[in-house]
Amino acid sequence: QVQLLESGGGAVQAGGSLRLSCAASGPTYRRAYMAWFRQTPGGEREGVAAMAIDSLPRERYADSVKGRFTISRDNDKKTLYLQMNNLKPDDTAMYYCAASTSARWSLLRGDYYDWGQGTQVTVSS
Repeated sequence: QVQLLESGGGAVQAGGSLRLSCAASGPTYRRAYMAWFRQTPGGEREGVAAMAIDSLPRERYADSVKGRFTISRDNDKKTLYLQMNNLKPDDTAMYYCAASTSARWSLLRGDYYDWGQGTQVTVSS
């Protein structure tokens, strides 16, 4: 079983930066693909960024965050990161880390099986 623990959320002003972390445990094959999602109250959980863990660091981003967010990993620390720059009020949401054996860089919620509890990001104007 995979366990995911997010941290690094907080409140910032528009234009600021935050780095989210997701500490993972469990078999590597269960977290071959990992991603960040976000969700606002009453909204759908949308994919933000995804990458594979044990292959070349190819990434995929939602159009809304391209050029501002960067997903990365530290396999020695079993940690996934999301560097968020030039934050906007529309980025305000609960951010979740997710893992899958086979998502293949998907940004669809249904392709991920294991989820963290989330970390809140609030961006004020």
